[in-house]
Amino acid sequence: MSAIRVVIAEDQTMVLGALAALLELNSDIKVIAQTGDGQQALRAVQEAQPDVLITDIEMPAMTGLELATEIKAQNIRTRVIILTTFARAGYLRRAMDAGARGYILKDRPANELADAVRRVHRGLRVVDPELAAEAWDDPDPLTDRERQVLRMAGDGAGSSDIALKLRLSEGTVRNYLSEAISKLGAANRVEAARIARSRGWL
Repeated sequence: MSAIRVVIAEDQTMVLGALAALLELNSDIKVIAQTGDGQQALRAVQEAQPDVLITDIEMPAMTGLELATEIKAQNIRTRVIILTTFARAGYLRRAMDAGARGYILKDRPANELADAVRRVHRGLRVVDPELAAEAWDDPDPLTDRERQVLRMAGDGAGSSDIALKLRLSEGTVRNYLSEAISKLGAANRVEAARIARSRGWL
């Protein structure tokens, strides 16, 4: 039987090398590419069509969630595993919505990663059960556009800057922010962004 072909996306070079070395200890797994950001990972997946992609969430150029969404949109058969430090139900739910087949925390025992690769390759899901239960008990109330606008506002962008970048009117931007603030029970955009980030919704 041929080895499971894997691409790894991780922006911390030492972690990237360690993950590759760990997986290469398994004769049935072959790491065919190591990438440092989401755009590089997408190109590697498009070109090599690996069986499995292992990706962090927070990366330059494109997040792991955006990467999973793009792979799903392009109907690429590569199965995605999110490997992250974020034990947040909101991130898990967004990862599943984006088509990821696995969601693993970096503090899990090392041997679990290779096992997850095998299980996801067979078509199974690999998700921490407690985190999964929490994800469905605590759904994300934000729409994609509200999330996008709130993320930019939380990073310090003003309504006019957001409107210009997203090609929206300032009134529309304010409406999105108002909706997000109301849904999160926040006093203002800064507090709304903080709440959403803490729940994994941004």
